[in-house]
Amino acid sequence: MNGDSDEGLEPKRQFFRHILATIAYRGGKALRKAPESFPAFRTAETSRSPAQILAHTADLLEWTLRLSEGEQWHAAWRPLAPSTWDSDVARFFKALEQLDNRFARGQSSAMSLEILFQGPVSDVITHIGQLAMLRRLAGSPVKGEVMIIAEVEVGRIGPDQAAPKREFD
Repeated sequence: MNGDSDEGLEPKRQFFRHILATIAYRGGKALRKAPESFPAFRTAETSRSPAQILAHTADLLEWTLRLSEGEQWHAAWRPLAPSTWDSDVARFFKALEQLDNRFARGQSSAMSLEILFQGPVSDVITHIGQLAMLRRLAGSPVKGEVMIIAEVEVGRIGPDQAAPKREFD
């Protein structure tokens, strides 16, 4: 799990930042305008609620940052219990911002970007999909979108994202 050497890293770093911007865009869609009842929604008694999934997603992003800084994976994992929906949405975007800022400053990662992607970052993408699916099941669907024309921009990782260009039901 060696980190990335600086040789040839810039294209990887920019692509990784594009992945983070995509997470912000897609995550923003799944989180925006969620009904008040959504954080507690469950499809089964033993399933995770959206609030638990969101808190876990923020945990994963914070873990990714700590891994990139060189902490050992088992020591770097520090999950937090869900807070309020708005607080955890803010935590999600703050963690994205911190992670993006690290790579925007040109810092190398102690763990390869490929391993970060295959582990926690892929989990984040999966959980955003779960949140979008749960929105539909909870009666508040997130519209689909032609993502290849979406305005995803490296560095735009906050809750204020571009308006969708082409959505569908």
